Amino acid sequence: MPNQPSAKIDLSQRSRKLVEEIARQRSTEYRLVIRALLMLAMADGVGNNELARQRQMDRAVVRKWRNRWVDLASQLKHAVASEISDEDLRQLILTGLSDQPRRGTPPKFTAEQIVQIVAVACEAPAESGRPVSHWTPPELAGEVVKRQIVESISPSSVGRFLKSGRLKTAPD
Repeated sequence: MPNQPSAKIDLSQRSRKLVEEIARQRSTEYRLVIRALLMLAMADGVGNNELARQRQMDRAVVRKWRNRWVDLASQLKHAVASEISDEDLRQLILTGLSDQPRRGTPPKFTAEQIVQIVAVACEAPAESGRPVSHWTPPELAGEVVKRQIVESISPSSVGRFLKSGRLKTAPD
């Protein structure tokens, strides 16, 4: 079965300029730079197979980003036609280059709850009437449930919050 031609990517002059800026900026996240470079190559007519070879990427990844850009193209055309500001157009482009939310269970605890749990961990257990000299994850889990900071929490979750500097939180 012969390869199907890749979908055509059209970039207005204004959009191309902004995508090029995103690709050149040192402060842009690396993954966004790579995706911007992909978009520019696609707009120049490079096909998925050739682009995957050039960038040493999986063809499915290149195809995914081409399809995402094709889906965004109508929004970009409308935005350019309505003469939105360069900053708003840039934001629309960045949204198109960004990851979409992934499937899976959302985080159970908010940032505020985690901060409160850590704050309790900074207190002396004796202040809470606990007969221990140092907090253990089970003791701390029991205390934060008692104080109604959370409805329920496992000792292992408490341990992860205290061990890790980077915590996954539920959106507010």
